[in-house]
Amino acid sequence: MKNTRTFFITGVSSGFGRAIASAALQAGHRVVGTVRNEQAAAEFQTQFQGDAHVKLLDVTQFDAVAPLAAAVEAELGPVDVVINNAGYGHEGILEESSLDEMRRQFDVNVFGAIAVMKAFLPFMRQRRRGHIVNITSMGGYITMPGISYYCGSKFALEGISETLAKEVKSLGIAVTAVAPGSFRTDWAGRSMVRSARSISDYDSLFDPIRQSRIDKSGKQLGDPHKAAAAILALVDMQDPPEHLLIGSDALGLVRAKTEAMLASLARHEALTRSTDIV
Repeated sequence: MKNTRTFFITGVSSGFGRAIASAALQAGHRVVGTVRNEQAAAEFQTQFQGDAHVKLLDVTQFDAVAPLAAAVEAELGPVDVVINNAGYGHEGILEESSLDEMRRQFDVNVFGAIAVMKAFLPFMRQRRRGHIVNITSMGGYITMPGISYYCGSKFALEGISETLAKEVKSLGIAVTAVAPGSFRTDWAGRSMVRSARSISDYDSLFDPIRQSRIDKSGKQLGDPHKAAAAILALVDMQDPPEHLLIGSDALGLVRAKTEAMLASLARHEALTRSTDIV
């Protein structure tokens, strides 16, 4: 098949990873998906036939990532598209959430993605082609009370992705940070870790937010299968963007944030300029 590609997708046991793997296979591509345990591997292999391959990988086992990438390249040939999808959400007021919870959030959402990128970049650089897609979030642009660790991790991945895109563009490698809005995945359900409440001063602010998120889980506007179709369209582009929002809610919220930032820049311009040597 013309333009058949090999996709390496982390976290294919559910959500976006599962939807992207399914869409890529249906389009005639080869998929190498990662999961964290044997049960998930068996489920993936049972559901997907054809050119579907599953590998065990916990992206926080950083030393295991590069050997797996090398093994995949040797066994199955060049990987054309790397999709960093593995991740989870941490919900909790900052003062109530431990530093260990923050480290875990960044280990999975940021350092795990970096380890995967670094593992495949030498192969892509040698071939002068490839596309890395990092699944971030509208939470990499906007914030709301109670998900500071999650937003921090996605802001970081957005910035790292954009910087890497500039570093490797002349080498024929594209990098895109894809920021979804609210989709019907497990993000707000079993994929979310929630810190225990302990400080009553935050009750009136945060309790309604937490309850609203629980109530809306499974009823979000976004369709993961349509997101997968959008990502396949993205990797087919001749000149893919460095950033892509998916979901009309993400577009509306990020647009409002951008407009508010521009207004703030204008309002405080004199103070901003006052620090220059003249």
